[in-house]
Amino acid sequence: MATNIETPITSQSQESSHGGKLALISLSDKTDLAFLGNGLQELGYTLVSTGGTSSALENAGLAVTKVEQLTSFPEMLDGRVKTLHPLIHGGILARRDLKHHMDALDQHGIGKFDVVVVNLYPFYEKVTSSASIDFEDGIENIDIGGPAMIRAAAKNHKDVLVVVDSQDYPALLEFLKSNEDDLQFRRKLAWKAFQHVASYDSAVSEWLWKQQSSVSSNLTVPLSLKSSLRYGENPHQKAAFYVDQSLAEVNGGELQPQFNIMERKCHITTI
Repeated sequence: MATNIETPITSQSQESSHGGKLALISLSDKTDLAFLGNGLQELGYTLVSTGGTSSALENAGLAVTKVEQLTSFPEMLDGRVKTLHPLIHGGILARRDLKHHMDALDQHGIGKFDVVVVNLYPFYEKVTSSASIDFEDGIENIDIGGPAMIRAAAKNHKDVLVVVDSQDYPALLEFLKSNEDDLQFRRKLAWKAFQHVASYDSAVSEWLWKQQSSVSSNLTVPLSLKSSLRYGENPHQKAAFYVDQSLAEVNGGELQPQFNIMERKCHITTI
């Protein structure tokens, strides 16, 4: 099998990466990528990246280790398989407090990822654009490796910081500079990560459902915060105003909705 890997990582640099701090970055939306990359590199992180993200980091003058250099396996199937590899997911999912997990990493030469920064293929933007999109184009914009990395890092948030929103880059860098741990900050990032994937999957599910003629037995409606309110139904309660972000709201991909939501806006009060 021909692998056609650009530059295999040397054993010396591989050992260095495994012993140092690793940050995995794979982004479709590259907003403030140079700011993030510079900040992480100044803090001593080795940047590990894929495809277009690695090229963008290199263009910003940053040193990058490509994923295929770590895995010794090239991207394949038109980019469908890049990060789905034990040398990546082992480094994300390993629990630092379990000796047999650390022993397994050492046995297989796997480095630990302390930071994972990922966002997903622009599926929602593609299927809600004014230009029509055919079914195969929609399918190819469904991200697989991205959600897997996000979910893995969010599950292991006690050891891995996961970021899906560029607005969190400054807070991430400040957190890393402080050298103080904050479990609540980690949990907040993990919650945002799972919410990011859940909203993404709801859009994919709704889009595929619209290709059918049947009535769905389950619907997931993504809501986006519009504004906070002074108080809820009672003065001691908090409340917020959300808007419906489902594809039906924007007539996604020129597909006619098969259901009607009588109220597109939602007022939520917490007890």
